[in-house]
Amino acid sequence: MISNLQIRAARALLGWSQQRLADEAGVSAITVKRLEASDEGFQARFETVMRIKSAVEAAGVVFHAGADGLIHGVSLRGP
Repeated sequence: MISNLQIRAARALLGWSQQRLADEAGVSAITVKRLEASDEGFQARFETVMRIKSAVEAAGVVFHAGADGLIHGVSLRGP
């Protein structure tokens, strides 16, 4: 699962506003705002988080998983 910090980082890497991310993911801007503002243990519907993750991945963001299977970082896909 991705964290609120990773959502913000992915959006920042892309230079997207919260509204742009919401539009690309097919969710409301208030949903993005709430997810990003929540603490590390945020509660969200799995489908919503996956829509956001899929939208930023389609735009070139890569999520990096550690040996523990948890996602620890984000970067942009190389050319």
